[in-house]
Order: sequence, then structure tokens, then C-alpha cells
Amino acid sequence: MESKEEDVNVGANKFSERQPIGTAAQSQDKDYTEPPPEPLFVPSELTSWSFYRAGIAEFIATFLFLYVSILTVMGVNKSDSKCSTVGIQGIAWAFGGMIFALVYCTAGISVPGSHLRGWCGEGFGKTLYQTKGGGANVVAHGYTKGDGLGAEIVGTFVLVYTVFSATDAKRSARDSHVPILAPLPIGFAVFLVHLATIPITGTGINPARSLGAAIIYNKDHAWDDHWIFWVGPFIGAALAALYHQVVIRAIPFKSK
Repeated sequence: MESKEEDVNVGANKFSERQPIGTAAQSQDKDYTEPPPEPLFVPSELTSWSFYRAGIAEFIATFLFLYVSILTVMGVNKSDSKCSTVGIQGIAWAFGGMIFALVYCTAGISVPGSHLRGWCGEGFGKTLYQTKGGGANVVAHGYTKGDGLGAEIVGTFVLVYTVFSATDAKRSARDSHVPILAPLPIGFAVFLVHLATIPITGTGINPARSLGAAIIYNKDHAWDDHWIFWVGPFIGAALAALYHQVVIRAIPFKSK
């Protein structure tokens, strides 16, 4: 415990009191150097096995994610009594648990978290699919569009903030006294966000997931609220990125 406190004190007194806001910690005694940004696309990737391996991993992970999560949702929606099902809590656990398991299994090959949630709800039978909304995100009765927008902003903020904090190599190098198993907090964040926002919006927090469901369902009331599931996640993600860069990655300042 003393060594951990000493590490914190050393880090807090290593830098001058006045530093530009958002200046990231780059300590010379850590074994991490900020890598240069990767290009968006490199043509040579098309001839690399790693490219196709990542695609296969994405496909299998997405299939497994949809299989478990959709079956859970179908079981809840088909039942006349919610007391005989896992309910909203079970749905939230299905999404969060599968994200945890699959990110853990495939993170070394690909980064599946942003792609796994492209659920469109096709697992329902046609009649049930139409009567239960087809998995499309809409603001539930009793809530305003402002409520839905706020839920999407905060939900996306929680998820993106958690992903940044759990996967930031620079933070791990600086704060080596903080043990991190990245898939666990990411999966738990997905669980908590679903638990809080399923009753309000059905939980979007991913424009691709919301767009796919809206296109397949293609009903007017699904499109009426659709803008919320683009504006909310973009605002939430931008705020999370700003907060992570300015506060979490910032140099530790000495107290006066």
C-alpha cells in the first residue's frame, strides 16, 4: 500500500503546477510512447490474412451476440406474464454479459464492441415482429422526446467513457497501480445503460443499431423519433471523448 501511495505522490509532484488544459501525461520513466495515428485505409490490407481474420472474428462474434440477446428478448416478449421471464434485468444482463465475453475473446484480433450491437430484431416471427415494434428504437409512452434524448446522451457517454478509460494504453502505463480488465467494465457499462434506458428508448446508444432496426421495421412512428438516436449518441460520445482527453488523460497537478 505504501508503494502505491508513493507512486501517486511522485506522479503528482513530477510536473509543474501550470500546464495547458488537456495536456496528456507523458512520463519518461514509463514504458509507453504515444504511437503515431494509423491511416484510415491501407490497400495492402486486402492481401493480409489479418484483415480477413478480423472479418471472420467480427462475423462469429456478432452471430453469437445476436443469438443470445435476441432469444432473450423473444422470451420476454412472447410471455403473457413478465414474472415468468427474466424481464428487463435479464435482457440487460444478456447484452452486457455477451459484450463482456466477446470483447474478452476477440479484442486481440478485432475491436467488436462498436459493431456487435447492430441488432435489427429479425429474430421475431412476422406477426410478433410487427406487434412488438421490430426492435426499432422509439421513445416510450409517458416520456417526452427530451427525456429520450437525455437518456441517449447519458447512456452513450457512460459507454464511450468506459471504453476509453478501460482501453487507454497511456493511462494504463501512467496509472500502473490501477488493475484493469477492459472487457469487464465495458460489459458492465452496457448492462447498466440497458437497465436504465430500456424503459425509455429501448436503448439505442449506437446509430447503426437504431438505423438497421428502423429500416427493417419501416413504420412511421419509428422514423418520427429516429433523429434522437443519432443526435443523442453523437453528443454523448463527443462529450465522453472531451472529458477523457481533458480530465482523465491530463497531467496530475500539484496541489497548492
